[in-house]
Amino acid sequence: MSGEIPFGAVLRDLRQRARLTMEELAEASGVSVRAIGDMERGRSRVPQRRTAMALAAGLGLSDAAREDLLAAGRAGRPTRAVAVEGTAVPPRSVGDFTGRRHPLAWIGEKAERTRTGAGAPVVVVSGPPGCGKTTLVLKAATDLAEEFPDGCFMVDLHGVDGAVDPGEALLKLLKALGVSDRRLRQEGTAGHAGLLRTLLGERRCLVVLDNARDEGQVGPLLPAGGRSLVLVTSRRPLTGLGGVDRLALSEMTRDEAVELLRRILGEDRADAESDAVARVAELCGRLPLALRVAGNWLAVRSAWSVDHLVRRLSDEERRLSALSAGDVRVEAAFELSYRELTPEAARMLRLLSLVPVPDMTAAYGASLTGVGLPEAEDVMEELVEAGLLQVFTGRYRLHDLLRLFARARTVREEGPEEREAAEERLRAWLLETTVTAGRWYKLKYGAPPSSWQGLVALESAEEARAWIQGEAPAWLAALRSAADKGEHTRVVETADAMEWFCDLWVFWGHWSEVYELSSRAAAALDDPDLQAFHHNMHAWALIECDHRYREAVERADEGLRCARRAGNVPQQASALSHAAVAHRKLGESGAAADKARASVELYEEADDREGWLGAVVNYGSTLRFLGRVEEAQTQHRRVIAFLDAPDRPVSAHVADMTRAHGTYALGLDHALLGLWSEAADHHRAAVAQFRRIDMPHMRGSALVGLGEALRELGDGEEARACLRQVVELGDAVDGVILARARELLDALPAE
Repeated sequence: MSGEIPFGAVLRDLRQRARLTMEELAEASGVSVRAIGDMERGRSRVPQRRTAMALAAGLGLSDAAREDLLAAGRAGRPTRAVAVEGTAVPPRSVGDFTGRRHPLAWIGEKAERTRTGAGAPVVVVSGPPGCGKTTLVLKAATDLAEEFPDGCFMVDLHGVDGAVDPGEALLKLLKALGVSDRRLRQEGTAGHAGLLRTLLGERRCLVVLDNARDEGQVGPLLPAGGRSLVLVTSRRPLTGLGGVDRLALSEMTRDEAVELLRRILGEDRADAESDAVARVAELCGRLPLALRVAGNWLAVRSAWSVDHLVRRLSDEERRLSALSAGDVRVEAAFELSYRELTPEAARMLRLLSLVPVPDMTAAYGASLTGVGLPEAEDVMEELVEAGLLQVFTGRYRLHDLLRLFARARTVREEGPEEREAAEERLRAWLLETTVTAGRWYKLKYGAPPSSWQGLVALESAEEARAWIQGEAPAWLAALRSAADKGEHTRVVETADAMEWFCDLWVFWGHWSEVYELSSRAAAALDDPDLQAFHHNMHAWALIECDHRYREAVERADEGLRCARRAGNVPQQASALSHAAVAHRKLGESGAAADKARASVELYEEADDREGWLGAVVNYGSTLRFLGRVEEAQTQHRRVIAFLDAPDRPVSAHVADMTRAHGTYALGLDHALLGLWSEAADHHRAAVAQFRRIDMPHMRGSALVGLGEALRELGDGEEARACLRQVVELGDAVDGVILARARELLDALPAE
């Protein structure tokens, strides 16, 4: 076939040879029936290459036939002027530019400062592949063009694919600035950089140096001062350049990503499947290159729904291959940077894809690769320099699509044994560190032993708490993995270490899962002592975190049976105490009182003072529930008196927690008796104590008690202040307490 034959005729001939109807070709290619009919009848313009490629795929053409179809398309399209690669030219406009309001404004401010000579003449825009650096800078250059009367110029430096020599770029820029060949010969090659600096210093020009490889490539092209502005884009932050401003670009915001897809697809189509469009934006990691590929893919396949693309992209193993349109492939953009890495950095990138959470510290890299922390930091910084790893608030982050790219390379380049070994190193480190951190709060442990050498600092209880809470998504994932792999001892050890810490972070949301996993692991180990402990902790979580009181009774009963089988008296007492709380919450006062009293007696029999303190507070609360308030006060005062003794045989952490709970309980006792002044005093003390030990959920409860007492005392202003503090705590307090605070606030007289 000849390229002179109209595209529609070529398409019709190929479709008929394939014995396909228009409807069948539309189904196979994703191009609508109407579009195919218009093309064949010559009623529409020749399609873009990506549409022709989709039709070729739908027809199942051979390589030669596909080239005939593409050639017919090329011949039918009007020609247009194209700038020679690497030549300095006025930056082109980006017609469908979306979002990036703050970065654009920031660049605009830098441009304004250069007008008076007050700002740095160079701005480096860096970021990972596909984040839209070039698009942003071209948009900024278009918007700012009128402010630079001496011209706007652009040089593509091809930093990741056949980098342009700095001397060649210098020559092109100087010619674009009007320097004659004679002057260039007079200056000689050695004088070109100085001549460019002089010209940019004397004039007000805007220069875009796109896709810079490194500092050495752009250094000779930069002015030393003056009123010109040079915008440099690079995957690297080019930290070796001094006297420049830097802008680190990452993915778009959720709204920006959705808006870009709406512009590509058209508002009507996008709004008809708004949920699916939002899902595509997230599956593309809100990366502009991926969004444009996905949008163009759908624009070509007008007969396919957006949800169809969602299903294709939801398969992580196929997502990167699906994000391709013609010659534009997201994976190829990543590959260019990957090839430039040192072997150590490439291995680090591959193994970082095994981290089960979005962000990490250098310690993760050290544990995965088995190197020291300083070495890991150096290698991870190389990845930052290459634009393949981002830094946010002191933590590293691997973009979702880069994670998939690295994971695919891990499968391809690492053997299964090495992958498993790296995962084991990471899992072991996460859980070992979590155990060490949790034991800061565990009786008979405290600070790590002097022999412990970890990758993170755990030199105080505060650092331990920060680790447990900050790295919770990662160590929880490691715990799940250990459970799946049958590492039962590791699972029970981790959950055991959380025994006293979990009271400080009740509404994390995962304690029931943690202790369900550890209960199963204890059962697999067939150790009744372990089973009793973990069933009891599971009962605690079901009560305090999930409010699943009937299940908690069942779990506590199971813990009691295991404790009796093991002859473990303290765990028998623990099971009875948890069951008593659950019965009380269910309104079963008789069972609550019997089990609470029995729990106290068993703890006394075992001489377990830490457990006894909590059981006495619980027993007192049960007596209050029964209306025996004076007896409840007696129990709670016993606890405070015990803690006031100079030789109390309990740790400071347990003493502080129990004192706060006991003081709060006394506040409730006095409130039930209508002794509001005494109730307010105890609640105010409890608020201070819970604040000191950082228990926000219990501070919220005490604040509600204080607010109620103050209301009864006629102090509406302070009551309102207390109750507003509860509302500000939000999800850190129990939902029932939060609702009660709002109810009391609404009942207070208007200010």
